[in-house]
Amino acid sequence: MRQLPAVDALLTDERSSALISDYGPDLVKNEIRALIANTRSAVLDGKQTKVPSTDTLFVTLQSALEAKVSPSLYPIINATGVIIHTNLGRAPLSDAAQAAMQAVARDYNTLEFDMRTGKRGKRTRHAQTLLQELTGAEAALIVNNCASGLILILSALAKRKGVAISRGQLVEIGGGFRVPDIMKQSGAKLVEVGTTNRTHLRDFETVLADEEQKPKVGMLLRAHSSNFRVIGFTTQPTLAELVKLGHQHGVIVADDLGSGSFLQTADFGLAAEPTVQDSIAAGVDVLSFSGDKLLGGPQAGIILGKKEVVAKLAKHPLTRAIRPDKITLAALTATLLHYLKGEATTEIPIWRMISMPLATIEAVAQRWRNAWGERASCIDGVSTVGGGSLPEETLPTKLVALTVAKPDHFMKRLRQEKIIARILDNQVVFDPRTVHADQIAHVEERVATLL
Repeated sequence: MRQLPAVDALLTDERSSALISDYGPDLVKNEIRALIANTRSAVLDGKQTKVPSTDTLFVTLQSALEAKVSPSLYPIINATGVIIHTNLGRAPLSDAAQAAMQAVARDYNTLEFDMRTGKRGKRTRHAQTLLQELTGAEAALIVNNCASGLILILSALAKRKGVAISRGQLVEIGGGFRVPDIMKQSGAKLVEVGTTNRTHLRDFETVLADEEQKPKVGMLLRAHSSNFRVIGFTTQPTLAELVKLGHQHGVIVADDLGSGSFLQTADFGLAAEPTVQDSIAAGVDVLSFSGDKLLGGPQAGIILGKKEVVAKLAKHPLTRAIRPDKITLAALTATLLHYLKGEATTEIPIWRMISMPLATIEAVAQRWRNAWGERASCIDGVSTVGGGSLPEETLPTKLVALTVAKPDHFMKRLRQEKIIARILDNQVVFDPRTVHADQIAHVEERVATLL
């Protein structure tokens, strides 16, 4: 143990000066203490046969400090072909959205200040006008994500009331969050209607007419099955039918729309996805959807609906707990402006990827194949939308497949280069669809180096 240097001896070593300059004195001192303590324990426990040299200790110290300050959240290149990749941050933001975020992050801003009157304003007003203009909704409210939006709707409008929902819509979204659990948390009472595959309008009529139903049904809820599909012998009432029935009985009709598309997905060769405008046109009292899925913006929960209903939500105590910050509101507003200007397919990354011509994808794939040599081949493949949107729907694409001895090992080396690909039929494959234009050359160079 006498061979183990003291903390002060390492701190006064000239090599510590550079480390202190980079990492600060407190962090360096704490890491030196931890390093010496760990080394002492390792030697005494027999895990090390001798005390490392001072040079070795400084190498270990440098690595420990780098690991301590290295962020765990950082950008990567998505070459998987999954457009809205939940694990990779969902929708990348447009240049305008990024610029808007940076502007309000750098400077003081009008988050809760009314420039006309010089008095305090409301953050709830940001993006409201754009959402009303785009959808025809009477009112809008922004919260921090779609799940919290649903909890707010149920808590404010259906607490201690029955909420009727088709058994085929009792969904579980990513991370194990389930509609029945959300409903229980809100204080609403789940009233299951119909069966998994077939629910008729008369099933809702029955529970609404049941005088012995306790508690009485106060809401009809449609939950969009974003990440799965029931096919075959199936029936569900239309949203317009639910609205008509609910209003006949004086019951609120809510729509948990999930992905929240503003564009007709069928126009891009995909299955028809209910749009936000469709729900508003059907006459729902309130609906919620995500900001970072098919909308292509930041994580947010967007609530639209009748003015008196949304006003009740805005006054609920939970609203303050789940409100968005200035950066989210700035990015969302910039994203909505792309739709208002009719430039969604050119400026919003996910829609640019969805609408990307196959010839454009093939040109990049051929470029990579030529650069990567005989182990690379260009093959037909499919891209997916992802993010719990449009399950089983794919878009034709061109992949570059690499034949390597150990695909898993190669994938690990790719991750070290901050490139994420996938394995298909024991080959490492790259889909250019989800690689930004300014990343194409980097992928080409780094993969060529690894090969």
